[in-house]
Amino acid sequence: MASLVRHVTIDCSDAYALATFWAAALDSKVSDDDRPGDPEALVETVGGGLLFIQVPEGKTVKNRVHLDLQPQDRSRDEEVERLLGLGATVFEDHRKPDGTGWATLLDPEGNEFCVERSRAERDATA
Repeated sequence: MASLVRHVTIDCSDAYALATFWAAALDSKVSDDDRPGDPEALVETVGGGLLFIQVPEGKTVKNRVHLDLQPQDRSRDEEVERLLGLGATVFEDHRKPDGTGWATLLDPEGNEFCVERSRAERDATA
């Protein structure tokens, strides 16, 4: 049998704080075993989890791997606004007037991630 991806691991300076942001972003929760100040924190999601590991060095260059989010019950633009309200910032805006494109955001520690169109938005332009 092939291997499965159990976690995507993200190095960070504050594991619990960053896990809290991502738990809210993904409508999930931080593991009941994790507490503020812990060097690791887990956010379980459908199909795997995000594991945040505290490291001493800061982020200095663009991520080589990033997450692409597709909203399930709201539009891409509504999702961008919700994530900005949680503490994300816009890094690059690739949204086009015709409704295509995506937005690249930064999480509270500066890690890039993208917000794509929802399935409904994709189907409407197909």
